[in-house]
Amino acid sequence: MKLYMVPAAPNPTKVMLYIAEREALGAEMNIEQIVVNTLKGRQKEPEHIARNPFGALPVLEKDDGSFVIESLTIIEYLEELFPDESLLGDNAESRALARQLERIIELKIFAPMGQYVHATNSPLGLPPDEKVAKSIEASIPSAFEYLEDLLSDGRGCLMGDRVSVADCTLQAGCQFARFGKADLLGDYPNLIAWDERYRARPAAQAVLKF
Repeated sequence: MKLYMVPAAPNPTKVMLYIAEREALGAEMNIEQIVVNTLKGRQKEPEHIARNPFGALPVLEKDDGSFVIESLTIIEYLEELFPDESLLGDNAESRALARQLERIIELKIFAPMGQYVHATNSPLGLPPDEKVAKSIEASIPSAFEYLEDLLSDGRGCLMGDRVSVADCTLQAGCQFARFGKADLLGDYPNLIAWDERYRARPAAQAVLKF
């Protein structure tokens, strides 16, 4: 299989962290990772549009030449292919909780972080948008407070002592914020401690660039 991606971009990073964590747990995924240079607009070229008609990344190319798009769908597909040592959990309750937490992070932190970076210091050269930035600064603290409280019991990872897809999603967003020089964790000591712990993981160090 092949994963078409771009380093540091949040959605590809989420999948790359997931793959690295699963391989650290023993899964032999053997997924070749191929960079698509978005700064040169390669994602808009016919070759990539044939993989994903929306021109987005990441894209997983299966061994039969067909494609899976959307980061969480790719993760779910890989979970089905490699069910041992799942990052979603090993029973219905834990899988529901992991999916619930991942979606909270995706919708209320991960996506707004990306919007904030592009509104303040866009790596794509988009013009600053103070109105968007201030709106996110006002709305995102409620989600940070939720996670800050979740981590107050001393757990090592978001779901407990074991890493989950929720950790991958949150760290992908945090890396993009660092890339865009956006300090959004300054008032949350438990989240800062989680961030430091996660970035020290061998799987994270193999993937993260910032």
